[in-house]
Amino acid sequence: MNKQPSQSNAGIKVSLDELLALSAQVRGSSLAEVRRSAAARTGLHASRWRGRGVDFRESRIYQAGDDIRHMDWRVTARSGRPHTKLFEEEREHGLLLMVDFNAGMRFGTRTRFKSVQAARTASLLAWMASASGDRVGAIGFGGGIRNEVKPNGGRRGVLQVLRALRDWDHAAGTENESLASALERARRLLRPGTRLILISDGFSADDEAWPVLARCASRNELGCVLISDPLEHAPPPPGRYALSSQGSRRTLDFADKNLRSRWPKPFDAMRERVRSEFTRLGARVVEVSTDADARRAILPFTQRVLGPRDSSA
Repeated sequence: MNKQPSQSNAGIKVSLDELLALSAQVRGSSLAEVRRSAAARTGLHASRWRGRGVDFRESRIYQAGDDIRHMDWRVTARSGRPHTKLFEEEREHGLLLMVDFNAGMRFGTRTRFKSVQAARTASLLAWMASASGDRVGAIGFGGGIRNEVKPNGGRRGVLQVLRALRDWDHAAGTENESLASALERARRLLRPGTRLILISDGFSADDEAWPVLARCASRNELGCVLISDPLEHAPPPPGRYALSSQGSRRTLDFADKNLRSRWPKPFDAMRERVRSEFTRLGARVVEVSTDADARRAILPFTQRVLGPRDSSA
């Protein structure tokens, strides 16, 4: 049995009780469609894709290769030109959360570690997706974690994800995994209509990740939550600070003006790179600091983006 973190570990280790309590924060909130979509019904969402489905959408001129079984004989007779029917294909929506457990996520100077804020953010998104009637799953990567929870519906699906987040956080070690490797695993779980949201500080992103991400974007909606710590945005007060990482130790003198001016630049560049790659593929990107209100930060995921037909209405 996994024990909950003690009070002294608050903000350092993921607490299942805290993740469960976050359900109260999302009452009345649900994840919105990124792309234009017709009304949802009983957990099913009308997709932007056109194909054989249950809802007739429109008729158009017959084209070579169209299924003869979908001929619209009434319009054909009325117009004198062959027409075929198009249908709105329905797809069951789901949410797949990719949560980074690489060693760099176990760091924080304000309120909590990045790893804890990542788990809290994932939990909020899972509760919101469940409120939308969506199935929820998760993939953990980094820290030796190569596990997954296949998307499942209802409260049961959310609870499976929350328990996994707690267990993965407690078991994570120092072994790193690249984003490209994790995305290849995610692709095997993705189904049409499933949304993929990465929750990471971005340091796992490698050049090989972007072609894989583009292949995911060709069939699925994407989102990204960049977790950061205030120390990555601005240097600490002037002074000498001892830092240790994976057995090595060094001292930095933050009284040095050159160091202070250079300090945020590599962090800013890394976040901008990840942001630009996701944005280029039409994905929403939000940033959540370790001391931020995660629910407020992810509100863009609850706001629907209108497509051409919606905006002209």
